[in-house]
Amino acid sequence: MITRSLAEQLRNAQHVVVFTGAGASAESGIPTFRDALTGLWERFDPAQLATSDAFRADPSLCWGWYEWRRHKVLQAHPNGAHLAIAELARHVPKLTVVTQNVDDLHERAGSQDVIHLHGSLHSPRCIDCGLHYMLPLTSEAQPEGGGRIEPPRCTACDGHVRPGVVWFGEMMPEGAWSLGLAAAERCDVFLSIGTSGIVYPAAELPLRALGLGATVVHVNPVRFDVSSQEHFLEGPASMMMQNLLHEAFGDHPVS
Repeated sequence: MITRSLAEQLRNAQHVVVFTGAGASAESGIPTFRDALTGLWERFDPAQLATSDAFRADPSLCWGWYEWRRHKVLQAHPNGAHLAIAELARHVPKLTVVTQNVDDLHERAGSQDVIHLHGSLHSPRCIDCGLHYMLPLTSEAQPEGGGRIEPPRCTACDGHVRPGVVWFGEMMPEGAWSLGLAAAERCDVFLSIGTSGIVYPAAELPLRALGLGATVVHVNPVRFDVSSQEHFLEGPASMMMQNLLHEAFGDHPVS
């Protein structure tokens, strides 16, 4: 429930952090990482494709899966939550968007300087020398339903180009984590949207904000336990965020 007090706190906030997880993009038709795979991928465990060892052992298999995922993102559109988050930037002095998602839907909705804690499907780099691959990726090469695709080669060292995401066993980008942590420590309202708060260290961010006195609001269609000091808005991210903006600023829903 969006209380008058919560709406007022958002309206008076000087710095708002929006922290998003897979649930924020699910309404755009992007399957979450834990969803069962379909088509040619249904016999694979996603966790077994998302490692450096898996990529080195079978580059075309892993690259094909990530190209299938990237193609799904390209077909998707920002939903009401992405649009409401971008709209929120017009109403508060400072807005920082921090995401665990590897898509670009925040940017396509209009958000600026998004902090990607887990990297991006759209920022591949060489698995050997780490050089970012700047040439266009051709989604047209993706077979219907997915399949093996030979990854591009690095223009500097001829190593295989890998997806620019954080794999199991890898650290989050130090720069992104530092920026996200600093924002959480300095904000006065922290909105956690579409994330259950079980993946660490990212899940530390709302706890850090709460510990330093920020108002912490969780938005999720499935309720989970939070402390008595936190707020919970139970429902789809798009509806909850648009309702929150309307209550705080009198805006009509964005679309």
